[in-house]
Amino acid sequence: MKIVELLARASDPLVSYEIIPPKRGSSAQEIMAIVEDLIEFEPPFIDMTSHTAEVYYEELPDGTWKRHVTRKRPGTLGLCAAIKGRYGVETVPHLLCHGFTREETEDALIELNYLGIQNVMALRGDDGGYQKPIPPNRSCNTNAIELVLQVAGMNRGQYLADLVDAAPSDFCVGVAGYPEKHFEAPNLTWDALNLKRKVDAGAQYVVTQMFFDNEKYFRFVDRCREVGIDVPIIPGLKILTNKRHLRSLPGRFFVNIPEPLAAEVEAARPEQVVDIGVEWAIRQSEELMSAGVPCVHFYIMQNAHVVRRVVEPLRKMA
Repeated sequence: MKIVELLARASDPLVSYEIIPPKRGSSAQEIMAIVEDLIEFEPPFIDMTSHTAEVYYEELPDGTWKRHVTRKRPGTLGLCAAIKGRYGVETVPHLLCHGFTREETEDALIELNYLGIQNVMALRGDDGGYQKPIPPNRSCNTNAIELVLQVAGMNRGQYLADLVDAAPSDFCVGVAGYPEKHFEAPNLTWDALNLKRKVDAGAQYVVTQMFFDNEKYFRFVDRCREVGIDVPIIPGLKILTNKRHLRSLPGRFFVNIPEPLAAEVEAARPEQVVDIGVEWAIRQSEELMSAGVPCVHFYIMQNAHVVRRVVEPLRKMA
């Protein structure tokens, strides 16, 4: 079932999750154990992140350095198929522009279509420091708008090659939104208008970047509606679990941590931080759900234990 259909049919706000594939060489059972932990909460869908190739350097005995290129977390498509097949939960694989040609993207979409996976999240993706050589007969999407257009084209039966009687796909496409502005956008209005271009290209719902102040989400939704965005906008939440998050989350995701939360975490003992983060996330979620958001989406990555502490009390609101 498509994400927009799940949202439309729900009588109460849903709760969904996002996890990442295990590192290369690890067992898929790591992911299945996380899903097992969450399945009792009946998640409507689970996002699975995707990762481009990354560059790292190894110092050799002679003092020189060797450059390595690797995908540290492959397996997005296979895990999505396995989770949906085993648990019957809709899965949403992430598609990236960076590190993948349009031909590779089309092949991935064809495989997903064969597997009965109807939902994808279209993202530009982070730059892992590796610039993939592009042969003359290949091309790349440079931004999420172009990626959405490619998926929308396949939904109309338009493939890169001129195929006769090509069967159209039927993907529901999600995109990212930024309540505190994408770090490259010159201002909030420009950012909202860029999101509108993603929707005009064919995106059917939005999941926001993490935020810790609900007012930023509410103002973001108002701004989106003002520029003509009428698709569902799902708030994305992250549970702060350690003091390092006070610096790593703003540094990596360009988000603001409110002063009361930051001060409480800074003053706490390390073992108290999880409790603080859980309580903050519960209050955030309760306010969002009371305001009628379509769904609350948790960025849990690979730790289901903490999110269970947040979701359990939310069940009373359903």
